Order: sequence, then C-alpha cells, then structure tokens
Amino acid sequence: MSNNEIQSRLDFAKKLVEEAGKKALSFFHNINELEIQKKSIQDFVSNADIEVETFIREQLFKTFPNDGIVGEEHENSDGNSGYTWVIDPIDGTTNFLTEIPSWCVVLACVHESETKLGAVFEPCHNELFWCAKGTGAFLNDVPINVSTSDSLSNGSTGVGMNSRTSSQMTVSFIQKLIERGGIFYRNASGALMLSYVASGRLVGYAEPHMNAWDCLAGQLLIKEAGGIIEFQDANKMLVEGGRVIASGPNVFDEILEIANKAYI
Repeated sequence: MSNNEIQSRLDFAKKLVEEAGKKALSFFHNINELEIQKKSIQDFVSNADIEVETFIREQLFKTFPNDGIVGEEHENSDGNSGYTWVIDPIDGTTNFLTEIPSWCVVLACVHESETKLGAVFEPCHNELFWCAKGTGAFLNDVPINVSTSDSLSNGSTGVGMNSRTSSQMTVSFIQKLIERGGIFYRNASGALMLSYVASGRLVGYAEPHMNAWDCLAGQLLIKEAGGIIEFQDANKMLVEGGRVIASGPNVFDEILEIANKAYI
C-alpha cells in the first residue's frame, strides 16, 4: 500500500459520491415514480437505491477493477488488490421515500482490516464529509473537529436503532442518557449522524448494531476529527457488523458506560 494508492482512491471517492448523490437527488425530486419494496420492519429499498449502487459499482470497476466491493443492495464482488470498497447508495431510505431531506450517499475503502478513507455526501444541503487515515476530516474542504464538550448536557447525542436488535436496548439507553441530563437525537440516517459527530454538531453517537456500509466512513471521520470510537476490526465489520460507540474525547467514557448498561 502506498500513499498514492490511497490518495487516488480518495480523490475518486469524493467525485463519485457527489455524482451518485446528484443521481439520487434526481430520483428524490420525482419520488412518486419510484418502485418501493419492504425488506423488513422500517427497512425499505427502491429502484433509486439499486440504480445508484449499480452506478457506483460500474464506476469503481472501470477505475479500480481489481478492488473488492461490498454494498447494501447487491452481491459482494471479490478483488485481489487488497482494497475493498463499501457502499451505501442511500443511507436514510425511509427519509428519502417520505421526502425528508436527511439522507446521504456513503463510500468507504478498507485495506488490511482498516478503513483507509471515507466520503459521505448529503445532496440536499450539498455537504461532503470526507477523510483519509492520518489526514484529518473535512466538510466541503474545511477542516472539522468533534465537540470538546465535557458534559452530555451540553449537546445532543445521536441514537441509532434497527430491527436487528431489541428495542428495549434503545429505550434503556435513552432513559439513562436523559437521567444524566442528555438529549437524544435521531434522523434515521446513521452515517449522517456519525458525520454530525465528526463536525461537532452532535456530542456523540451510539447504536447496538450497524452494518459496515452504514458506519465505516463515519467512524473514520470521527477519529480523524479528533474523536474516539470503540474499536472494531473493519474486516469483521464487513461480515458481521457490530456495535458503534463514538464521541468527542471528553464524553466517550460516559457514553460507553451508558451503552454497556443498556445494550445487554
């Protein structure tokens, strides 16, 4: 692995998520024409998700044909370069389908069990969050940093949930958070909420289980923005997903303590 290999993929990823985001935005502006299927409770997919992911895969294959690809809506593609791309074509599909402008296109790249770069594009407000390992995190080319708050009562904490885990876990987490003076925030896009942690808009984030395509980019963004994330092996996350705890440095231990008591 060389710095040039990472830089070329980062430059490409930034352009690609913006192009894919614009494509998704055209579907968003014609929402009544979409074909929608329900995968599970509060989990939907439309032809917009499928077509945007297909577009991303085609562009990746043209430019980096030996890289692997893992995505939410298609079968995985193996590669032999050691690099694996992780795609969520539309994170926040429920928002997307109900015309709530809070969704994003997510792209990350993994090498040797580590996430090396991430890009999250929110087309409705033209916000591109991006980073590479060791370079810092950025929003539209402006450096960003996590919150330096030393109290959960000084900001909102993002809380994720899904049908794969018990709802009682989330109820317990929220209750314990409120008891400590915190406020919970949820916008139904885990990747976007993680990006908000990286940019200091949220003090932290917790979810008992996330899939790799929802969290790898956001976790690296937070780390590069000066935050702390609960360690996860990226290759293991590609297969199984896992728990995600992340925040600014001064409240991480407290959020982790709440999660350890709630997520049982």
